[in-house]
Amino acid sequence: MRREVLLPHAYVRVSGPGADPIGRRLLDGSHPDDREEWLELFHSDESVLLRRDGERLDALVRGPVTGRNMTSMSTYGPATVEALQDMLLEPGQRYPELGPGPGVSLALAAAVTGPGLAAGVERDGPMAAFAQRNLGRLGLDAAVVRGDPLEGHPDDGTFDRIRSGIGVPRVPPARVAQLAPGGRLLTTLVTRTPSRPGQLLVTRTGAGRLRAVLTGRPRGYRSMLGHRWPSAVGHRARVEEDPGIARPTRLAPPPDDAHGFWLAAAYPVGGVVRDFRAGTMTLVSPEDDSWAVSGPGDGTVRVHGPRDVWGEVEDARARWVRAGRPVRYAVDLADAAGPQTVTPGPGPRVLTWTLPPLAAVPGQSP
Repeated sequence: MRREVLLPHAYVRVSGPGADPIGRRLLDGSHPDDREEWLELFHSDESVLLRRDGERLDALVRGPVTGRNMTSMSTYGPATVEALQDMLLEPGQRYPELGPGPGVSLALAAAVTGPGLAAGVERDGPMAAFAQRNLGRLGLDAAVVRGDPLEGHPDDGTFDRIRSGIGVPRVPPARVAQLAPGGRLLTTLVTRTPSRPGQLLVTRTGAGRLRAVLTGRPRGYRSMLGHRWPSAVGHRARVEEDPGIARPTRLAPPPDDAHGFWLAAAYPVGGVVRDFRAGTMTLVSPEDDSWAVSGPGDGTVRVHGPRDVWGEVEDARARWVRAGRPVRYAVDLADAAGPQTVTPGPGPRVLTWTLPPLAAVPGQSP
């Protein structure tokens, strides 16, 4: 599939880390001076930044830009392929994608399911039109309709496979209701901590029973509008100047690939962001003006502020260990409109938590 047809332009960052406002450059794939860099980006494993908030997709001008937040992107290729494989997508299945953005994964799904069976539900009107036009250029029979992805597909009925192109803090009940017997639903669960997403796979048996499995991931899909994460940028200089008071700890910095732990810790240790630019593990709670900086392997940690961030991490890890170091969790969706409770499965219930409510979604352009 010619992915570049669906992504005729892209933003690349040109400013350094921590710059405010962020400086970017818009690449135009049809311009000879941009084409080589544009093609290299599209055929890499990186996500492609496509749109900043409020701007018209039919009036973009190549060259340098500053400011605004990125609101649309195409997720890097391997994640898209892996998601479709996890769903066991097959020809003849009805498949809605909720929040397809420019439609790259929707195009792949349409090529598998067959004509008229794959569809997208996009909140952003201009993006829906943009994706529909480019899907048509590829000759794919896949409709992109304007609607609320949190409410599922606007058509009545059920679907064999459902995938969300946006991350949500909990599963919207409409999506569960539209899952057919034997169906599979795949979505990213965004947490209160950046870069600690979970992937939730929901299956419905032929008898109608639901099974939902949550797994930690190194990265996930963009979060829904209205979901806000903390940032360590505003505290970076202060942390470097005063990392805090040293105290002993028996907890070595947990490795980045301990996804099962970080997923569990993202809920009780919420509102904390990792500064990946720091030389040693640095966790910041901006709202509490608190942080923790791990020592260079000397059995100490430095802490600052009224909140004991590292103490919370120590406590979360102790409970994770007592629970058997789980790498996946069960989510109770028996009543999707009620509390959605997460547990590590059989054994001690020391890691049980409830998924937070959906955030309010700001209005979108018509």
